[in-house]
Formats: sequence, structure tokens, C-alpha cells
Amino acid sequence: MSNQLPVINLMGPTASGKTALACELYECGNFELISVDSALVYKDMDIGTAKPTKAEQAQYPHHLIDIITPLDVYSAAQFVADVCPIIDDMHARGKTPILVGGTMLYFKSLLEGLADNLPNADQSIRDAIMAQAEAEGWQAVFDELAAVDSDAGQKFKVSDKQRIIRALEVFRITGQPITQLQAQQPKNQPYRYIFHNYALMPDRLELHQRIEQRLRTMWSIGFLSEVEGLIEKYDLNDDLPSMRSVGYRQALDFLLKSDKSHKNKEEMEHKALFATRQLAKRQYTWLRSLQQIHDFKTYDTLLQAKEDLRNFFG
Repeated sequence: MSNQLPVINLMGPTASGKTALACELYECGNFELISVDSALVYKDMDIGTAKPTKAEQAQYPHHLIDIITPLDVYSAAQFVADVCPIIDDMHARGKTPILVGGTMLYFKSLLEGLADNLPNADQSIRDAIMAQAEAEGWQAVFDELAAVDSDAGQKFKVSDKQRIIRALEVFRITGQPITQLQAQQPKNQPYRYIFHNYALMPDRLELHQRIEQRLRTMWSIGFLSEVEGLIEKYDLNDDLPSMRSVGYRQALDFLLKSDKSHKNKEEMEHKALFATRQLAKRQYTWLRSLQQIHDFKTYDTLLQAKEDLRNFFG
């Protein structure tokens, strides 16, 4: 067996059609699918994440879907730790993995590896940082981080709460800036794989139309009812990583912090649309950044991708 085993990465912004394409490819050969999506990992978050339905998952099984609750935290490091054994198991069974999704940080972490030997999370330190934020405000916490790690101060925003917590946590444990440690440490790169990278990058106007249609469908099939069910089942707040998913934060604010008037509902839907467009913009930026370092084949249209990849893998 070759030391370098094939891994197919199928990337693209939200609503670009990558999941449907992956399912078509699944039928073309000896493949299995792995989700690369920071929202699909959460149980009970189905409509707002455009998660494949139970019937679709039965026909096209995906790994790394529905693995944690909305109260849990999932990271790029955890993704790499989870996905590598799955990839290895597929290869051992003679399968070729297709990794499909839009969480570019996860793809980057798999392609380039992660810094070794950063300290593990310390819940007591995290709780202390959260308590400080509640007492003094996030601006004060951010200012403290910027004072000890100027690079992080330039890269992060006050709204990047999880990143601020992690950076301050690392500094309080090690006495060194996280940016310095990341720059100095060797990478734990999954060198045993050979990656075949494909990206769907449709025209922005076409993508915006697809996003609008997706959100219209989302509202019509009961997304707000889904979020109401999440509120009943879990002790949710807008600081949870799960609730940073586009649509969920806006719906949570509407349901918990407004009078639920028609005007506020329209405003919530507009904010969700804007947030989804901004997500797609960030995904394009990530993809362009990755393409500067790694070999990629890109497609402007879904039809172009289907014809080319079906011929290649069929």
C-alpha cells in the first residue's frame, strides 16, 4: 500500500451545492463521505444548518454529523483528531474518503497540520476569564490580551470571544503569547495523505440568489420552531459556539429578546440573510488563501463540476 493515501477535499461556500455533488460522486465509485462543517456536528440543529435529512443520510452516510450537543464546544484540533482515524479506517477497508463542507479552518488544519504542544484547556482559567468579562466587559478582556500579545490584538476583534478566551488562557498557563507559540512550534502534519482539492466557487450573484432561496425554504419549513425546541431542551445563550451559526443567533435574539412582532421578525430574517452572505464572503476569502499554497481545481458552475468530476471518478 502506498505511503500516501488519497483524500478528496470538496470545498465551497454555503449554498454552492457541494453536498449534492458529493452525494452524486458517492454513487460513482468506492467512496465514503465525511462532513467538514462546524455546524453539522451539533445534534438537533437540522433546518438552519441545511443538514442532510435522515433519509438522505441513510442513502448517503456522512461521518461527523450529529456528534455533540449545542452546549458542547468543537474545535479544529478536535476535528483533525476525529477525522484522521476515520480516514485511516476507510483506506483500510479499500474506500476513498470524500471530505465535503465549508468550514475552511478545518480543511486548513488538515492540509497544513496544527501546532503541537499548546496547553490543554483549563476550565478554571476559562471560567475566570468569563467572570472577568461579565464584570468588566469584553473590551477590557480584549485590551488585556492586546497588552500581552500585540499580534493577537491586531488579528482579533472584541467579538471573537472564543479566540480571546483561548489566547488569554494560553498566556496565563505558559506566560507566552499564543501567536508566538504557534509561529515557533512544528506542525503535526498528516503527511501520509495525498490531497486532491476541488472547490465550487460560483458567481457571487448566483450564490446570493441560492442563499436567498435557501433561507426562504428554511423559514417556510419551520426553522423558528426548531430554535424554540432547542431553547426548551437546552440552556442556550448567544456565547455558545453553536449559537454563532448563521441564522441561529438571529433567531435566538428574536425569540428571547424581542416582542416577536412582524417588524422584528422581518428584521431578524434580514439580519440572517446578511450574516449568511457575510459567511459566504469569508469562505471565498479562505478559499483564495488556501489556493495560494495548495493545488486546487475550481469550478464556476455546479454543472461544470458535476461533468468533470463524474468523468474523472466514474
